[in-house]
Amino acid sequence: MSEHTLAAVSRTVTGKGSSRRLRRLENLVPGIVYGGKAEPTQIAIAQNVFIKALEDESFYSSVVSLEIDGKAQNVILKDLQRHPAKPIILHADFMRVDAKTEIVVNVPLHFVNEEQCVGVKMQSGKIQHEASEVEVRCLPKDLPEYIEVDMTEIEAGTTLHLSDVTLPKGVVSTQLALGEGHDLPIASVKKPGGGQASEDEEGAEGAGEE
Repeated sequence: MSEHTLAAVSRTVTGKGSSRRLRRLENLVPGIVYGGKAEPTQIAIAQNVFIKALEDESFYSSVVSLEIDGKAQNVILKDLQRHPAKPIILHADFMRVDAKTEIVVNVPLHFVNEEQCVGVKMQSGKIQHEASEVEVRCLPKDLPEYIEVDMTEIEAGTTLHLSDVTLPKGVVSTQLALGEGHDLPIASVKKPGGGQASEDEEGAEGAGEE
């Protein structure tokens, strides 16, 4: 678990007009902190400082020490609103975390050894990513920055699913916890020339044989 530190100030004036003024005149990002036993707190964060912090991928899946008016509390980033055309953050939601309470977080998948993949190097296949992150449940101390997926031994024509990924100790996939039918694909190695025939093609071939 990587811990980041971010400074913020509390704010009492809220609403769309106030948020626009914060962004336009003071270069601040409006946000909110909620969860736990405390009341929700409206905050503001320096735009340039926040953007710099977000450049580190691990920020999205880490416990952050958020210092509000100098007083720190542990949080995770739950939602982020970006401007559709400009490189600015419009709003951020943070949730307080407790060391003894499990949290649900999206953690990025890191696919490694793709150039050494058997299906690519020996069988001329092509890797296709089906997912870039996975939702997990764990205690804050067990939260991983990312989950590694080793592609070395994957052959062409093979699809990897959530159940094929080894999760760190104490970490559970929320999808797999739902039971059968939720073992989603995360990556595949397509065979050269388009891979296996489609179901329509197979059906047509079968009809012709009959």
